[in-house]
Order: sequence, then structure tokens, then C-alpha cells
Amino acid sequence: MQPLLNSGPPKGLPVLNYTFDWSIITSGQYFDWLVSGLVTTLKLSAVSIVMAFLLGLLIAVMRMAHSKPIRWLALAYLEFFRNTPLLVQIFFWYFGSYKILPVFINDWLNETGFEFAAAAIALTIYTSAFIAEDIRSGVLSIPREQMEAARSAGFSYLRSMQYIILPQAVRITIPPLVNQFLNVAKNSSLAMTIGVMEMTYQARQVESYTFKGFEAFTAATVVYLALSIIITVLVNVYNEKVLNAHKAA
Repeated sequence: MQPLLNSGPPKGLPVLNYTFDWSIITSGQYFDWLVSGLVTTLKLSAVSIVMAFLLGLLIAVMRMAHSKPIRWLALAYLEFFRNTPLLVQIFFWYFGSYKILPVFINDWLNETGFEFAAAAIALTIYTSAFIAEDIRSGVLSIPREQMEAARSAGFSYLRSMQYIILPQAVRITIPPLVNQFLNVAKNSSLAMTIGVMEMTYQARQVESYTFKGFEAFTAATVVYLALSIIITVLVNVYNEKVLNAHKAA
């Protein structure tokens, strides 16, 4: 038998009948939505990163305190928040804050944007538990003699940690800290579940109005990827400068 030429696709196979339209995400109202979502993502990530680092630093110090109750409290904090899903924690603060926070705080949160605040609290607490362990690992890598020398020179435990141990530990833990910062930027997408209009939420809105899900979520994917690359490059540049400064010294 002669083979059939130009007979078209085999019967029974679906034919792709989708027209790509990238203009919907590069101009007009839907572009503005995505930009607004990006701004909200950056705000949420920045607030959560700063607060998570400060809280993680405090928990790391508590984890290494001489007092057993303080160490146990910090350990309970770490084990609880590291071993429960972030999405559950977001729902907990969104639906349960009225039960555990004072009325005036809930009223203030409602006036300033309760959904954003609940997402920021959940991201901060969840991420701080991981940051605390990263910092503690960095502290444990510092030779014990440095703490002993600081105490011999008249420094208290807290001052020794503040001026001698923690600055070195933070420099050592920069790579894992960067990973945590990247995770915050990516985990912020879960805030859409409680109505925070960040990048993923706005991409979903664009898809709902235009039925162009491929274009909308491709744009969101590219934005998250770009954020991760930018943060990684900036940290690498910083590390190179620090290494060159140490070599010059």
C-alpha cells in the first residue's frame, strides 16, 4: 500500500486549538493587576523577612540560654512551628486571631488590612523557626574559646553574643539564610488563600476574566523566578566583596 501524504493528524488524537495572546499581560488593565500583585508580594516578603530574621535571632539566643525553662520554651516553639504546615498556620491566624488577640489589636488589624497582617504573621513565625536553627548552627561552629575569652574580658553572656559570637555566626549562615529568604518570597503565594491580592492571586484573577491561564501563570512564574535570581545574584556579589575584603586584610 502507498503511504498517505498530508493526511492530517491521526484520528482520535486531540487537536490543539488555543490561540496565545501575550498582549493581555503586557498592557492594559490586566497588566496593572499583575504589577499590583507584584508590589504586594514584595511588601509581604520584605516585612516577613525582616521580622522573621529578628525573631529567629531571639529564638536562637533563647535556645542556647543557660536557663532550662527558656531553652525548653524555645525548643517547643521550634518543634511546633517547623512541623506544622504553613497553610494551616495561615488559616490559624486568619480564623483564630479573634480568639487569642485582644479586641483593640483585632480592630486595628481590620482597619489596616487584616488579610495582609495574618499572612505576614504566619510567614514570620514559620520562617523564624528555621532561621533560628540556622543561626544556632552558625553559633555552634564558633570556637568555644572565643566566648570564654569574652567572658574573661568582662563581657556578660548577652554582650558576648551581641558583639562577638552572633556577628560571626550570621556571616557563616548567610547561604542558608538566603534559602530562607527565597522560601519566604515563594511561600507568600499561599497568602492568596485568605484573599491577599499578591502575584498568584492576581494571576488567578486574570485567568478568571480572560480564560488565558497559560499566559497569566507563565507571567507569575517568570516573576517568581526573576525574584529568586536577583536575590541570589545580590547575595553572591556581597559574598565576593566580603571574601575580597578578608583577603586584602
